[in-house]
Amino acid sequence: MRCPFCQIDDTQVKDSRPTEDSSTIRRRRICNGCGGRFTTFERVQLRDLMVIKKSGRKVPFEREKLTRSVRTALRKREIEPERAERMISGVVRQLESSGDIEISSDMIGELVMEGLRNLDDVAFVRFASVYKNFSAANDFRAFLELLDKEDKA
Repeated sequence: MRCPFCQIDDTQVKDSRPTEDSSTIRRRRICNGCGGRFTTFERVQLRDLMVIKKSGRKVPFEREKLTRSVRTALRKREIEPERAERMISGVVRQLESSGDIEISSDMIGELVMEGLRNLDDVAFVRFASVYKNFSAANDFRAFLELLDKEDKA
């Protein structure tokens, strides 16, 4: 593993432990060059996924991009980071176990919306506003009315 401080490849693992949901291994490392300490996370990756964008372009799936989107939606919300990470891991697991190597960006968006809806209502609406490209206040109102109808049904 390359040191993020001095870029030397000579680092040592000082401590390893599973995360709370045992889906990831957290490793504390130390650089033998500069002495810097840093943390890495190791996850199982079942297959390399490709995302089919709305334009038809295909790009490699990036878990980090998904994580950034979810964290943006959850900004200033009182949700434990572990719960958010479990939700993200669940979305990735669903994508990897779908059997398809090529996944539409729409499918990813729907899975994230479903996960956020179970996690936090405000984050769910924030994500939906970007995902569904809301352009006016009436878009929010119509979306919330639709949710209200679904909840009553």
